[in-house]
Amino acid sequence: MLFSSNARGAGRWALSVCVLALGFTGCEKVDSNSAPSGSTTEAGSSETMDATPSTIVIDGSSTVYPISQAIAEVFHEQHEHVEITVTQSGTGGGMKKFVVNELDICDASRPIKQEEIDKCAEHGIEFLELEVAIDGLSVVVNPQNDWVECITIAELKKIWAPDSKVTKWSEVNPAWPDEPIALYGADTDSGTFEYFTEVVNGKAKASRTEYTYNSDDNLLVQGVADGKYSLGYFGYGYYAENKDKLKALSIKKDDSSECVAPTPETIEMGTYAPMARPLFIYINKAALKRSEVADFAKFYLTEEGQKLVTDQAFVRLPADKLAAMQERLAEALK
Repeated sequence: MLFSSNARGAGRWALSVCVLALGFTGCEKVDSNSAPSGSTTEAGSSETMDATPSTIVIDGSSTVYPISQAIAEVFHEQHEHVEITVTQSGTGGGMKKFVVNELDICDASRPIKQEEIDKCAEHGIEFLELEVAIDGLSVVVNPQNDWVECITIAELKKIWAPDSKVTKWSEVNPAWPDEPIALYGADTDSGTFEYFTEVVNGKAKASRTEYTYNSDDNLLVQGVADGKYSLGYFGYGYYAENKDKLKALSIKKDDSSECVAPTPETIEMGTYAPMARPLFIYINKAALKRSEVADFAKFYLTEEGQKLVTDQAFVRLPADKLAAMQERLAEALK
């Protein structure tokens, strides 16, 4: 299985999959919101040149998606018989499949919930949680926006609260234009949606409903880029790869705090609070017994794998956290 180019942009998120087998070459476009196809195989050696082709099935977070896609592309180059399906249906959407044994790996932009843990137990699924990167959830506006550089959590709550009546910029701050705000954000299956609403509104999934939402963050990028009076939120990587189209706002946690812009340094140091967050992969332990899945997980935590994290404009794990995740994986593989 071959993956599309690493170049990110408007067409970046449509994953092209080409399967080469028995001299036949075919290409199929995979809908990023569809369930992954293909069945997994039992154990097969990733080092055996004539091994039976095997498949790793990955779905979940749209934020983690570009990282897993990049990891999968390079991993496939080194293990050509391993076919890897990478799709994005949001953390919640991925978890719905993971807990009923439809995935090998679920990408997640939030920790697994207790109800999801319980469903895993109901279906006899044991899992391994690995932190693989750090993200800084970014609040962005159109580059033509010249009236706001920093926004407070209180102002964000005024806009995004479930009972918010705000429709114009001037209703948030009288000094801002008397123009309608066009809002863009994550859909309700997204871990980003849950994280943002908990941080801003004090309760996960508590949000106004009058906004444009989508599970494809690239469409949110385009929406903000197309409207002077727009405002949206999504993972830092999507902002970093579209700086020519977007302006990221600094965040002020409270009255005693300073405005802090999202950068790799502020995200890694934790000063970009409260918007910095870890990113995860959840691995089915039964799948982890297969050598190709074990090798893929190991690769995610190598220096080469972590470089791919930064290549996708996310923040790699600090050395101590990386070592802890490597040890956790090694323990699970014993």
